Amino acid sequence: MSTSDYDPACLPDLLPLYYRRLFPFAQYYRWLSYGGVTKNYFLNREFSFTLKDDIYVRYQSFSTQNELEKEMQKMNPYKIDIGAVYSHRPSQHNTVKSGTFQALEKELVFDIDMTDYDDVRSCCSAADICSKCWTLMTIAIRILDRALRDDFGFQHLLWVYSGRRGVHCWVCDEAARKLSVAARSAVAEYLSLVKGGEETVKKVVLSDPIHPFISQSLSVVERYFPQYALVGQDLLSSKEGVDKTEKNPLKRWDKLKAVVHHKRATSKKGGQYFEKEIMLQYCYPRLDVNVSKGVNHLLKSPFSVHPKTGRISVPIDLRNLDKFDPFEVPTISLICEELDKPRAGEEEEDDTKDKENETDPGERRKIRDYKRTSLAKYIKMFDQFLDAMARSRKGEMLKKSDLQKEF
Repeated sequence: MSTSDYDPACLPDLLPLYYRRLFPFAQYYRWLSYGGVTKNYFLNREFSFTLKDDIYVRYQSFSTQNELEKEMQKMNPYKIDIGAVYSHRPSQHNTVKSGTFQALEKELVFDIDMTDYDDVRSCCSAADICSKCWTLMTIAIRILDRALRDDFGFQHLLWVYSGRRGVHCWVCDEAARKLSVAARSAVAEYLSLVKGGEETVKKVVLSDPIHPFISQSLSVVERYFPQYALVGQDLLSSKEGVDKTEKNPLKRWDKLKAVVHHKRATSKKGGQYFEKEIMLQYCYPRLDVNVSKGVNHLLKSPFSVHPKTGRISVPIDLRNLDKFDPFEVPTISLICEELDKPRAGEEEEDDTKDKENETDPGERRKIRDYKRTSLAKYIKMFDQFLDAMARSRKGEMLKKSDLQKEF
């Protein structure tokens, strides 16, 4: 759609409309207050805003949804980052006695950026992405989501597209939010496999026996490797010592494996996992470990707008992960344009079913507004995530009250 082509110069005109009529403040507040179980949980949360001309404002905090809404509509941030829940109100951090202002809790977060794969993708580099290399993000989500759920027992994982070239994961379980720096580091290290900088040629080294987590990860990589690496990236086309007469990339890979197996049979040295190591080096998720380790580390917020692409940072539906296309994610220009177009046969929906905190007239109008745009399905996804978290919280509270009755 030509009119929805995004022009960064229009962002100052579009943001006020986005924050006034489309940003899902009710869901956002519901998420970050976690059922109001912990006193001051939302109040003590740090937000940081990047304003026009890269003006960076840290330690913002708000006592209510209304306060957050008013401030965001006043400042119209180009980018929103979410930080930790602190011991005191972040906005008053300068008035607190030195050393007592501490980051206490935050979601366990993961940041995967396509630029970290530049040594293993030939289709694009730097900030550019295409459907070929996006497969790497699909693999990363599949591997990490399984490990965080099955190996660590976490349940409430919000996967979000960054708006340009990567994905973020917010692990929202109470146990995850309470993890210490040491525990976060341990989880991040457990999930890290590709080690070494540009000068390191071999970045994955497997030892015997292969850890079950690596075996599980390999089963994901093996599904995507032939099509992604051998065909899509034509991995073996530029490699020395590879039979160039064989035009079929899959057969070329089979020939290479046969040569190595033959050499291995006649040599006493290791190398029994060479093909697995190659597959992992080319496809295994590359984490920015520092983002995951720090409790006070800021991460770009869901539903923030990417100033360069104009795309909204939206949740990713894991049930249709292979179909997710970053180029189909709506831009701010598209959704603002959709607001002004009445949809064919559009009817006023009965909003009485909506959440209690969304019943005032302004909130009802906003619901109708976003439902008229391409943002609707992503906010619905966010709602479903929040509903699952609320059900789980209710279940935990019932369990606790039952236990207390037994005593």
